[in-house]
Amino acid sequence: MSSLCCADSSIGHQLAMAGATRVVNPACYRCQEVKALSKVLDGKRVCRNCFARNSAVPCVRCEAVREPAARDAEGQPLCPNCLVSDPVNLEECGGCGRRQKVAVRLPDGPRCANCRPRTAAQCGICGRTAACEISRVTGDPWCNRCQLRWVPCSGCGTVAHVRGGTWDAPLCARCTNPDPDFWGRCPVCRTTWQLSTRPCQRCVLDQLVRDLLGGSTGTIRPDLTPLYQALSGAERPTSTMFWLSGSKVSGLLQQIGRDERPVTHETLDELPVSKVLAHLRSVMVATGALPPRDERLVALEGWVTAAVQARTDLTERRILHGYAVWHHLRRLRRRLGEEHATRLQDQNVRCHVTAADSFLDWLTGEELTLGTCTQTDLERWIAGPTASYRDETGHFIRWSVQHRHARGLTYGTVRWTGPRSAIDSEKRWADARRLLHDNTLPTPDRVAGLLLILYAQKIATISQLTVSDVHITDDTVAITFGTSPIVLPEPLASLIRELITTRRGKAKIGTPDDVPWLFPGGRPGNPLGDDRIGQRLHKIGIQPQQDRSTALFTLATEIPAAILARMLGVHIQVAVQWQKASGGDWAAYAADVSRRDTPRTR
Repeated sequence: MSSLCCADSSIGHQLAMAGATRVVNPACYRCQEVKALSKVLDGKRVCRNCFARNSAVPCVRCEAVREPAARDAEGQPLCPNCLVSDPVNLEECGGCGRRQKVAVRLPDGPRCANCRPRTAAQCGICGRTAACEISRVTGDPWCNRCQLRWVPCSGCGTVAHVRGGTWDAPLCARCTNPDPDFWGRCPVCRTTWQLSTRPCQRCVLDQLVRDLLGGSTGTIRPDLTPLYQALSGAERPTSTMFWLSGSKVSGLLQQIGRDERPVTHETLDELPVSKVLAHLRSVMVATGALPPRDERLVALEGWVTAAVQARTDLTERRILHGYAVWHHLRRLRRRLGEEHATRLQDQNVRCHVTAADSFLDWLTGEELTLGTCTQTDLERWIAGPTASYRDETGHFIRWSVQHRHARGLTYGTVRWTGPRSAIDSEKRWADARRLLHDNTLPTPDRVAGLLLILYAQKIATISQLTVSDVHITDDTVAITFGTSPIVLPEPLASLIRELITTRRGKAKIGTPDDVPWLFPGGRPGNPLGDDRIGQRLHKIGIQPQQDRSTALFTLATEIPAAILARMLGVHIQVAVQWQKASGGDWAAYAADVSRRDTPRTR
């Protein structure tokens, strides 16, 4: 027998709550979603959201496209935010004396949000003594921090508002009191269990995002749908609403929503460069609204173009363009392939181009050119007090001679003969023991430090490690830096297992479910930057450059160069240079191997 469809959704909801199984609530005829149909539009019942969108008009003050909450003296629409913030509706707070929005009314007068009475008590959830209110759910004191906290429920695992339990074992509304009759429902989604009669925070966030991205029509364009879903479906609505409340973020989203052109990297490039734009772009890439792009390389190309165009002399501009674009950028693109540029690669190109630009400036000030510059002039620049980027300038001089922009100039190179800093093996092993056994340090910092100290990995390499670089079996944990995996000893192997299980970046919006990075970063879909890793290692007493040199020096004395290159992922010539610097004698090693006893055949 087929189910019956109840025309009145409120009656259908009551019947379903009473145990009826054949009654089906009707769907809204506009959005086709099963919700409370509390409004009438065109003679048909619709949900609250569709009615609000149909009635939405631009607010006369903030221009947000929303359903009017009231109209001003001239009959112009006002959104809810502008209505409650209107000076006419503000009242003098009985506590601070300022005209504010009323948060609560007491017998002696109204109070604003900051002055509403709160007594100091021990919070029933976190246990700390702070200004609290009495929870209507548990009857215990409840501090403001716990009221705003969104965490995974220890009972059902869903991320929700904390309503009971303890700080270490928080509970959501359903798990705090599973009686459905105790709770009300959100008037919009009819899903969230709550005691408040106002819309739940997820519905408030959904309306806020629609206001920002809806443009003049109030509807979300298809190209902005992934961004809308990422923002409105954020795991912690309070954090997202706080971020969206910033004037820079809200203004940028409104500008994107009002632009009738499809959102692309090129349209975003027309906007002023800012950290907010960079973060929003990473969110759109992570959610699929934009294709991936090497932002560091794009920024470097723009910087190089600006530096070249700043040269007023056409000959100098042509020389700098050839050096920066056809030499450095072309080599960098070929080396990268499908990978993204690292911070050190970007910095290397910028230093070389800056050195060439500065030397051309010096030549101009001396009324010289590359063609007229003599060896005497070059040595005068080298001996001068203002000379900078000497090694990078030497590279530019040699390139200029090779490409016949200069003649008769020589600028020697300095061969690397070994590490400049002191080799302190005792400190290396002391730091390793501390990172292995000090449980008070964060696990990501311990793992990153140990990979640097024990296996001489650069922080740029550590930053780019992925979960696929780690090979875990029942008995062993191995990691691949080069072509040969390295089996990790305990307790480092246990730390790697723990890191893979607990790793989580700081990005709260747009983070993919399956993050590949071993060290996730603050922007969705991106790893933790090598500069940030370096800062964190410095805070725990690790000196990346000096400690890596010590590790390489020590390993080069113990392992042949060929094996060192395969295991650590360094170039064979680099491994050979470190072996020579450490004085490793592998002729003796080969002789020792040849003298080892071989198993006898039976």
